[in-house]
Amino acid sequence: MADREQLPIAEHGLIGDLRTCALVGSDGTIDWFCAPRFDSPSIFASVLDDEKGGDWRIHPKGEVIRTQQYYFPDTNILVTRFLTDHGVTELHDFMPVMRAHDEGHRQRLVRRVVAVRGSAELAMRMAARPDYGRADSAPDSVDGGVRIVDGDVAIGLTATVDLVTDGRDVTAEVALEQGGSALFVLEVLEPDEPMQGFDERDVERLFDRTAAFWRDWLSHSTYTGRWRERVDRSALTLKLMCHEPTGGIIASPTTSLPEHIGGGRNWDYRYVWIRDAAFSLYALLRLGFTEEAAAFVAWLSRRLGETPSNDELGPLRVLYDLDGNVPTEEHELEHLSGYRDSRPVRVGNAAVEQLQLDIYGELIDSVYLFNKYGPGLSHDAWTDLLRIVDWLVGNWDRDDAGMWEVRDEPKAHTTSRLMEWVALERMIRVARQRGLPGDLARWAEVRDKVYERIMTHSWDAEVGAFMQHEGSATLDAGVLLMPMVKFVAPNDPRFLSTLDAVEKRLVTDSLVFRYDTEESTDGVGGEEGTFSLCSFWYVEALTRAGRVEDARLALEKMFTYANHLGLYAEQIGLSGEQLGNFPQAFTHLSLISAALNLDRALG
Repeated sequence: MADREQLPIAEHGLIGDLRTCALVGSDGTIDWFCAPRFDSPSIFASVLDDEKGGDWRIHPKGEVIRTQQYYFPDTNILVTRFLTDHGVTELHDFMPVMRAHDEGHRQRLVRRVVAVRGSAELAMRMAARPDYGRADSAPDSVDGGVRIVDGDVAIGLTATVDLVTDGRDVTAEVALEQGGSALFVLEVLEPDEPMQGFDERDVERLFDRTAAFWRDWLSHSTYTGRWRERVDRSALTLKLMCHEPTGGIIASPTTSLPEHIGGGRNWDYRYVWIRDAAFSLYALLRLGFTEEAAAFVAWLSRRLGETPSNDELGPLRVLYDLDGNVPTEEHELEHLSGYRDSRPVRVGNAAVEQLQLDIYGELIDSVYLFNKYGPGLSHDAWTDLLRIVDWLVGNWDRDDAGMWEVRDEPKAHTTSRLMEWVALERMIRVARQRGLPGDLARWAEVRDKVYERIMTHSWDAEVGAFMQHEGSATLDAGVLLMPMVKFVAPNDPRFLSTLDAVEKRLVTDSLVFRYDTEESTDGVGGEEGTFSLCSFWYVEALTRAGRVEDARLALEKMFTYANHLGLYAEQIGLSGEQLGNFPQAFTHLSLISAALNLDRALG
């Protein structure tokens, strides 16, 4: 398995079935796949350790002149093209989705090899290493294919060519003439569940119905503007991160891809962050996708009614697993070397134990939008929100970890105060619009206190900017949200001065750092790249400030940092490389928002 170097993070495409995802490298290798869910242990994880992680590789024998990747138009079906001296071969990778809310869904990963010009000779090697490479399971040849069982999960591999077991691996040789094809189907099964098998007509049907599913879903988008291809790809990527059975929306399908090569800023993002999911909800609603919004609000409603309000961390946690449970503690997989030796590899996320007060604003703002553009809130949902706001008005002035989840002493973060103001302001709006019960006078009193606190204690007159936290000397790109959430007018002198300060201290070209890690002690240490979410926030801030030509240039520059498929990781490094978990919901949702607002401003 170590006969290839780990590909750059950006050299991947994403496929999925609304339950889990797989990363497919530009060389035809699947090197990240967890099953049956996003947060399940991995089956292939060579992106985190090319020796122990496991992968599934299909590649031509001999020299490959060039490889190319693209998505089958308007779908999440990925095509990898190999150009060799003997011709052109295509590898089609997808996870079948037959229909929405399919109770009979069978989880499969389909790989179809087609010789589109000339002839092709390829080798296939599947090195499954279940449970993050810790399982010692071996393939077992059975009637119709090969089976591997590990604990509660089994996988079965069938093919139209002969499969050979080679120790812990499965191999095959493929020889094709022009127009010929070979098929491989991996099924995710219960330990005692039989393999279903398939033939060429079955795979053709799976391909056609999956393509039709994605095209039908995307056809409901209301966006028809200048950057439709970019926005559509971001929407399709966000949809891949929606867990259809529960309604949860994950932050990213990967764990521990580093923010700095060789560094320790490596986190597990395969969870439902209240903040990330709420922003995703906003982006999907803006595009007209109300079904996903309704599913997440239903997921959220169950959380609102479960957590006791006397919890020291408040009525909500920062993140949950897909079922809405509080994840187990963060731990390290010491046997894995990490992406390009970037240790540690983490499972779980200790941020679940943090107090982050901004989540209440993001949550209630998304609920406000759902009430405005969707079918409206139920009595039970409103009752739960009343309980949450009652807790917030009694705890709004506590110090917290902030939206960037700093692992240092809690502080009075400006973005937390900002989103507290949003929570109270949106609750007042909904109550007045719907005539719903609530202590509006008390909410307004606390809202105004929060406003004055920000204007008095977060504002630094000498710098001419809103700072990261009270008494801080550090700027924070999160303050770019102020006009977006209607806290200040976009032409307010204080905001324009803050925007100018952010440009001087945090912006490099079109790229934006979250904050200055040299000035701010975040409890982690080490370097990180620019944060692509903040870069798109910068575009939107420029737009709202009336600097539309600057915004358009910044947006076009940001598009150049996407990978060859239009996908973004969390951060961008010094030389333009993508860093952090990939792809990142935060980045794609902020791209959608920035493009929609700039499109509207340009007319």
